[in-house]
Amino acid sequence: MITVSNLTKSYGKRTVVTDLSFELSAGRITGFVGPNGAGKSTTMRMMVGLARPDAGTVTFSGLNYADLRDPAHTVGVVLDARAMHPGRSARNHLRAMAAISSLPEARVDSVLHLVGLESAADQRVGGFSLGMRQRLAIAGALLGEPEVLMLDEPANGLDPNGIRWLRTMLTDFASEGGTVFVSSHFIAELATFAQDLVVVGNGRLIAAESLAETLDRDRSLSLEEILLDLTGDAARYTAA
Repeated sequence: MITVSNLTKSYGKRTVVTDLSFELSAGRITGFVGPNGAGKSTTMRMMVGLARPDAGTVTFSGLNYADLRDPAHTVGVVLDARAMHPGRSARNHLRAMAAISSLPEARVDSVLHLVGLESAADQRVGGFSLGMRQRLAIAGALLGEPEVLMLDEPANGLDPNGIRWLRTMLTDFASEGGTVFVSSHFIAELATFAQDLVVVGNGRLIAAESLAETLDRDRSLSLEEILLDLTGDAARYTAA
């Protein structure tokens, strides 16, 4: 479904992504993992045209993101759950998103139900907790009934019930043929539902393989410990 080929990106003299390549398959959940500053967010921004790569390409079933006829029907994206007007209600936030993408307004109530925000639909976003903002951001990503979900740290701010809801939602989405690409530092939680991993460090690819292959590297270690060894970094992942 998605092919990332030789992506490179620098800001001034600092190179944040270097010659990064991997593929994502339909019907599978791929975890995107690595220490802070490894280039994960920059990579995701390049994948959906929010940052221009210095080199390399990203294609969705052979097409660049800019050439997609209906981007909202292809890719649903959450890169920053805080990126919403605090004075708007949840419903009006989604109405604005639907209008921009020429989507039917009827989808608004549907996705509010999907993410469990019906009772808060008319509340202003400025009063939402981070977990509620995460749910609303995911609702926006689902508006176009996309084939792909790309989520950057979607579990941040979610309580245990919210994390279980997220896991179930992503698993159901992939089981229906969708492609899921999710970055997370909640490694123990990610291990319960991801099937593949893309591991990066210092902007470079370390591994792109199935979760089972990663665990087979050393069955005496947890996934968190294996990833720490792979990245050679002292950063501590948060176990869910």
